[in-house]
Amino acid sequence: MTGTRTREDGGTAEARRLEVRGTVQGVGFRPFVYRLALACGVRGDVRNSGGVVLITAVGEAPVLDDFAARLVTEAPGAASVTGVTATTLTGAVAPTGFAVLGSAADGSATRDVPSDLATCEDCLRELFDPGDRRYRYPFVNCTACGPRATIIAALPYDRARTTMAAFTMCPACEAEYRDPADRRFHAEPIACPACGPRLGWHPGGRREEAALSAAAAVIRGGGVVAVKGIGGYQMVCDATDAEAVGRLRAAKGREAKPLAVMVPDLAAARALADLTVADVGALTSSARPIVLAPRASGSLAAQVCDGLPDVGVFLPYSPLHHLLLRDVAGPLVVTSGNHAGGPMVIEDDAAHHRLGPVVDGVLSHDRPILARYDDSVVRVVAGRPSTVRRARGLTPAPLPLPVAADEPVLALGAQLKHTFTVANGRRAIVGPHTGDLEDAETYAAFEHALERCLRVEDVEPAYVAHDLHPEYLSSKHAARWPARRRIPVQHHHAHVAATAAEHGVTGPFLGVAYDGLGLGDDGTFWGGEILLATYTGYRRLGRFSRAPLCGGAAAVRRPARMALGYLFGAEPLDHAGPVAGPAADLVARLPEREVAVVRRMIDRGVNSPPASSAGRLFDALAALLGICDDNRYEGEAAMRLEAAAAGQDAADPLDWRLVRHGGLWVYDGAVTLRDALAARADGEPPGRIAAAFHRTLAAVAAELCGRAADDAGVGTVCLSGGVFQNRTLAAAVVGALAGAGFEVFIGERVPVNDGGVSYGQAAVAAARLAGAPERR
Repeated sequence: MTGTRTREDGGTAEARRLEVRGTVQGVGFRPFVYRLALACGVRGDVRNSGGVVLITAVGEAPVLDDFAARLVTEAPGAASVTGVTATTLTGAVAPTGFAVLGSAADGSATRDVPSDLATCEDCLRELFDPGDRRYRYPFVNCTACGPRATIIAALPYDRARTTMAAFTMCPACEAEYRDPADRRFHAEPIACPACGPRLGWHPGGRREEAALSAAAAVIRGGGVVAVKGIGGYQMVCDATDAEAVGRLRAAKGREAKPLAVMVPDLAAARALADLTVADVGALTSSARPIVLAPRASGSLAAQVCDGLPDVGVFLPYSPLHHLLLRDVAGPLVVTSGNHAGGPMVIEDDAAHHRLGPVVDGVLSHDRPILARYDDSVVRVVAGRPSTVRRARGLTPAPLPLPVAADEPVLALGAQLKHTFTVANGRRAIVGPHTGDLEDAETYAAFEHALERCLRVEDVEPAYVAHDLHPEYLSSKHAARWPARRRIPVQHHHAHVAATAAEHGVTGPFLGVAYDGLGLGDDGTFWGGEILLATYTGYRRLGRFSRAPLCGGAAAVRRPARMALGYLFGAEPLDHAGPVAGPAADLVARLPEREVAVVRRMIDRGVNSPPASSAGRLFDALAALLGICDDNRYEGEAAMRLEAAAAGQDAADPLDWRLVRHGGLWVYDGAVTLRDALAARADGEPPGRIAAAFHRTLAAVAAELCGRAADDAGVGTVCLSGGVFQNRTLAAAVVGALAGAGFEVFIGERVPVNDGGVSYGQAAVAAARLAGAPERR
């Protein structure tokens, strides 16, 4: 065929090769192309190749132009087309129709692993239709839904390269799989009761429907069941049964942290949570994340939320979840199957040995899970969904890089809420949420996930980016690399760079990092920072005042100790003396020995590193107000301080001031704590003081950015850091900065907590490499 061909009716046909990039495998893209080609009158073929879709298209030029445009505008909902490249073809044989061809491996192509997709409405109708051959079959799926990332062994995405290769299709399934007009055409996990995976129940060895009935009966009877989900085993119980929830907490070793609740539909979700339009959008998206929203009056056991005003609610995303909810007929606690701090179990043997002894039964199946994916978590902040945990359904969809990584970069993230990122060209693949690397099993899970990602993506990193903290296990992992291949990135620079990169910020920007702790380039711990930043570097313009971390990590676990740090050792920025005498209530309720030991540690400078941390200031105030003395889980004191502020009337900010110190603008947090204690002594309720504190930190951010902008002439602000998970604070800061005339960005697809650090590291490393070719 030549580039143009004269038709019998006098028209001319062209032949083009279209390369479609993005998330276009595992989302029903080839069947969509087939149907679109027939509708447009285009001849040719379509196939997967590596990580792209290749189309040979023959037709008149206007028709081909329309066809190419509709590939983008009418793509399946789960697809994400990032580009279509057209090349004129010559010398090929003209096709007479349109065909779907088998996949071709191409190691040079961009490789996008599709995310797992929630059960679609068509499959759901079949699941509950007594006349359908897949009635109540827990593994029903089609090209629009079902497992993807968790079952893929290699790309291109074909059944032979998934865990479904072990299941031989029956004639009925194969006919659907081979029919381009069928919605299961090349649905790689296609299955039915005759040929697909099957459920099993332990103990007792019951299978299929009997296994499901046994699990539902145990849950209805107040038991706890381990269930094999899409990305790992989950622990499930009746969310309205206080005793069952308590047993689940004991089995999991999770004393107090809130638990997520799965409900069958949107109406049930509204009964448990006050949902905004944005909440509903996130809740019903194909990712089906856990959405954190204010509790409504629905019936839940008190232990589920542990006294906090928000509830984590989500909808079923697998047929098995739908069946359990239908059979139990009530909301379910559904949480990762692990012991607190460890990785979610994905292997069947591990489930029976680790979870079996602490639950009342295990509902498993014989489809292996290749990749561990916990549930994603989203919270709406300032009207926009903000990702708290990027995992199942969201990962491994690629994110853009503002500066291309000309050579692949591996960014290893931080220590807590760990993720890694693989950057290659303009794409960044953020790995799934791992957890705390200090847990040996979690560290092993990270290494396994990293090895798998590099193999599936077919990438060999040339450089590694890492945090400045030498004791982070991620930094120690990076130390295996030669020094010239390592790129250290300051923790908070990575935080704000992640927000900037996600939103495509190009010029210099002000970065506001309200965070827990990160090692600064001066050797102290940072966490309340104003940075003038680009992707290649930053200059610190402002910070929070410092207070000692008495006992280091012990002060993070015990806010009361952080409060003592401010009482006895706050940075001397004024002449008003100690934080306040009214802190006698705190001192009186703490063990006398502890108070004496902390005072000596501060006086002698023993194991009391200074920190300019917004997160630790939250901790200190929570303890001073009697709200929380000990963190039973990360961030508990700050969460309870936000909860105390909820529903309070608008309160004026507490006293605060900025001082010029060491060439920086410094917010003196001790002044604010002193005023809070004075207000408490005057009888002000703790909740109203907490609300005033949130308004104070918003005013501080606006003033610090205003003074920094005067110095630097920059009007764009990027917010990040774990403290911005606080909806009340984040909304107040965004509002205050926007009111002051700034263009404000905050993390949405990328977590503002440490789960986004690896993406920020990757953006910084790519930019530095582009500006320093001599490193190569």
